[in-house]
Amino acid sequence: MAITAQNVRGFLDLVSHVSLAQLENLCKQLYETTDTATRLQAEKALVEFTNSPDCLSKCQLLLERGSSSYSQLLAATCLTKLVSRTNNPLPLEQRIDIRNYVLNYLATRPKLATFVTQALIQLYARITKLGWFDCQKDEYVFRNVITDVTRFLQDSVEHCIIGVTILSQLTNEINQADTTHPLTKHRKIASSFRDSSLFDIFTLSCNLLKQASGKNLNLNDESQHGLLMQLLKLTHNCLNFDFIGTSTDESSDDLCTVQIPTSWRSAFLDSSTLQLFFDLYHSIPPSFSPLVLSCLVQIASVRRSLFNNAERAKFLSHLVDGVKRILENPQSLSDPNNYHEFCRLLARLKSNYQLGELVKVENYPEVIRLIANFTVTSLQHWEFAPNSVHYLLSLWQRLAASVPYVKATEPHMLETYTPEVTKAYITSRLESVHIILRDGLEDPLDDTGLVQQQLDQLSTIGRCEYEKTCALLVQLFDQSAQSYQELLQSATASPMDVAVQEGRLTWLVYIIGAVIGGRVSFASTDEQDAMDGELVCRVLQLMNLTDSRLAQAGNEKLELAMLSFFEQFRKIYIGDQVQKSSKLYRRLSEVLGLNDETMVLSVFIGKICEVVSKITLQLAAGSSALGPGAHSRWWFPSNPSLLFPLQSEHFSFLGINNQSNLTDMRCRTTFYTALGRLLMVDLGEDEDQYEQFMLPLTAAFETVAQMFSTNTFNEQEAKRTLVGLVRDLRGIAFAFNAKTSFMMLFEWIYPSYMPILQRAIELWYHDPACTTPVLKLMAELVHNRSQRLQFDVSSPNGILLFRETSKMITTYGNRILTLGEVPKDQVYALKLKGISICFSMLKAALSGSYVNFGVFRLYGDDALDNALQTFIKLLLSIPHSDLLDYPKLSQSYYSLLEVLTQDHMNFIASLEPHVIMYILSSISEGLTALDTMVCTGCCSCLDHIVTYLFKQLSRSTKKRTTPLTQESDRFLHIMQQHPEMIQQMLSTVLNIIIFEDCRNQWSMSRPLLGLILLNEKYFSDLRNSIVNSQPPEKQQAMHLCFENLMEGIERNLLTKNRDRFTQNLSAFRREVNDSMKNSTYGVNSNDMMS
Repeated sequence: MAITAQNVRGFLDLVSHVSLAQLENLCKQLYETTDTATRLQAEKALVEFTNSPDCLSKCQLLLERGSSSYSQLLAATCLTKLVSRTNNPLPLEQRIDIRNYVLNYLATRPKLATFVTQALIQLYARITKLGWFDCQKDEYVFRNVITDVTRFLQDSVEHCIIGVTILSQLTNEINQADTTHPLTKHRKIASSFRDSSLFDIFTLSCNLLKQASGKNLNLNDESQHGLLMQLLKLTHNCLNFDFIGTSTDESSDDLCTVQIPTSWRSAFLDSSTLQLFFDLYHSIPPSFSPLVLSCLVQIASVRRSLFNNAERAKFLSHLVDGVKRILENPQSLSDPNNYHEFCRLLARLKSNYQLGELVKVENYPEVIRLIANFTVTSLQHWEFAPNSVHYLLSLWQRLAASVPYVKATEPHMLETYTPEVTKAYITSRLESVHIILRDGLEDPLDDTGLVQQQLDQLSTIGRCEYEKTCALLVQLFDQSAQSYQELLQSATASPMDVAVQEGRLTWLVYIIGAVIGGRVSFASTDEQDAMDGELVCRVLQLMNLTDSRLAQAGNEKLELAMLSFFEQFRKIYIGDQVQKSSKLYRRLSEVLGLNDETMVLSVFIGKICEVVSKITLQLAAGSSALGPGAHSRWWFPSNPSLLFPLQSEHFSFLGINNQSNLTDMRCRTTFYTALGRLLMVDLGEDEDQYEQFMLPLTAAFETVAQMFSTNTFNEQEAKRTLVGLVRDLRGIAFAFNAKTSFMMLFEWIYPSYMPILQRAIELWYHDPACTTPVLKLMAELVHNRSQRLQFDVSSPNGILLFRETSKMITTYGNRILTLGEVPKDQVYALKLKGISICFSMLKAALSGSYVNFGVFRLYGDDALDNALQTFIKLLLSIPHSDLLDYPKLSQSYYSLLEVLTQDHMNFIASLEPHVIMYILSSISEGLTALDTMVCTGCCSCLDHIVTYLFKQLSRSTKKRTTPLTQESDRFLHIMQQHPEMIQQMLSTVLNIIIFEDCRNQWSMSRPLLGLILLNEKYFSDLRNSIVNSQPPEKQQAMHLCFENLMEGIERNLLTKNRDRFTQNLSAFRREVNDSMKNSTYGVNSNDMMS
């Protein structure tokens, strides 16, 4: 029956009495109806149901008595939501009951709808993860996962599938961080699961696969088909687990190393594990093979340190034999998914193993031949799985890059096969042009990111046996260029033929630029430089030919290829490091009369001025950052149009019109950075030239000032003018990194135009398209880059500049906090981005060393206090999770906090207890952040706080005539009331150093000594806990490690004592790792943090 609005209102009013039939009907309406209004009404009613007090009991009734799969799905989804909530969580007993109920429900109903089974398994996984550390009678009640699924694995095939899926989903659930819980809790659970359960699950999965492969599987039987698929997914999830907390998303595939724990060594030393997957690949249908190959990719990527040299050689030999067998029987590779995964597997052969190790494998000559043939064939069939080519080129790039360093006596044979790969890539790209144009296919050249990635790889491959590469390029280029010239001279030339030759030349120009960019100075010879000269001459001659057509019918892709070529040439052959007698310049002089880099640059700039595009601007910015060797006077006399006049008819992105978006003007900053650098080449102290350069910007400021002076003005026009203006100024400010030029800019903008920026913030604080450029400009102005902000001793400008900074932060901060509730998907754009820039601005001002902040309190100036108090208000408006969820926000916050704890600790000490605890909590969470910069900043903050605490505590115990300040005394009192916070951070730091992949050990060591000295009893208990968690035979060695850690350490934080502790810590970590490396005992690295 159709649902009516009246029925919905009745449901909302009497939700607690609604019948199961009504609920089932609502579910049916939600999932099956095609009427949008009806579906929305049903959705509204069901949302109300999920928030009702009796939702839990109703869900159980739906599962018990519901006749519809949709109602069962609703019940499972609602229960998952209930157990996931952070506020008002369900009691432990209730969660245990739900877990047991779900397991019994699945066991007694093995033939539920697939989506219902999946939802119930998701519920089980969520309960288990969130309750991982929950205890009842000294027992972790949610950790017996293998016991939970054993009864499923001993029953029918349908039950086995459910059991395996439970383990697979649980592994995946624990591996994925969610936004509703802190990252530290996620890592704590994941590490404990890794140490206590994951290897057992992996072993179980492999054993089940061996049993399955040992039988004659009937893959026409859908149930056996499903069991094998779930087993492979489970195995892959185990191997894809984030073992050390470094992978944040799927793009981490390119990390190429799987950090298998040492306790898993036995599984990988056993060759039958590797052989199992190669056997499965050959014995099962192609539809299953991609998952098998994905598992092989992960196995091939296990960390090198898991093996000694002999073990690694044996493992690699088995791996290469398996690859050889696949290449000899390539029928299944016709499936695109299999092909893609196999290409990934080939790439791992070199990313994880050295060429010197590969050549020692018994079948290497045959394998490298097979791989070369496979690669050549793949490149020739360019239309098949184009996204997989990256992995093949990556393999050959790494092989070619290793040639100069290989010390093995066995031949690597790359001089034979690398030129074949290079030729296949070049010729296949050229041959594709005609087919793409003829059939109207998607042009790979339109994907500039993909093309650039492949060219970067080819740049290394092509330099191997460079003589052959160069000869091939010269031959192909001459053929295409001659054909192209003949077509242009012919009155009857077909547009298709012209387009084909332009496409071929575009690829050749890109490729020539790439191989030139691949030149390595220490491995290059004069002969190779002469070959580069031959190629460059041809490209520049082609440029002259295309310039003649630019006004009529220029080819945009070919022009962009030219610009790419210019950039590669500039990086290699322009600058002080290039010998002026290079054979390349000799050849250019002979053929084109270009004697040196200055003349070549003039040609490039002439071309750049003709091609107006975003890429042109980026290249111009790069070309102007050439360093001290490129300061030639040709910039201004021969190219005045590059600077004056700056009009929209020359550069369309400078235009301001009512149709364009404010964000369209982002290129202006890059453009004015380039112009600023060009101006600085000969600016010196010439104020007249500077003022002439700034005339258009002065006029724009005056226009905005005039608008603001009236009560009524065109707001959109004012916004566009101001946004364009501040973007231009930020580009100039970024370029002016010398004191003389930056002081000209500062005196130009302050005090005349600063009020305009402040007024813009007041008016448009709610519009990030306006405030973001203004705030970024201010952040750039206060940044003392290259010590450019150096005021005379009698100048008050440093203080005045900080006053303006404080005013802007206070104005923006107070107003942005009035926005109220902001939708989650818009909170960064509307609020957090601006706050992040304010944090960066304040950090730059506080650490710029051009303001004595003591004078503010001395003379009763509240500028500093206002800025700091606004910072606290803004900080408290941000949830802890957001601080780490948004990388730019976290970096700006922690870098600012580092400055505050270093130079303004008295301010931190004076804060209210809840604010101090918020800051300490943020530091605690930041210690485990994936971003090393954030983690290092937190260590520094913690070090400053601990040092301050230790000094104040030492003073309080001494008889001194000068008592502690009120702030210090209060801060000490707060810390004494909440010792658990400092103790938790001591535990975290020690945990990371001992058990995790500590990437910033020195930074971690600095606060650790202070933490130990402040919590000596807690440290002693922690040490005993860690020692006792070791196997009995390892406990004495671990105890000795801790004794050595504190050997010679005194009870002070003097630099000499700290340095000794840092040295001891390095030895301690090394000894602990050696002690645990040979142990297969499962150490729970996070129990000490419980």
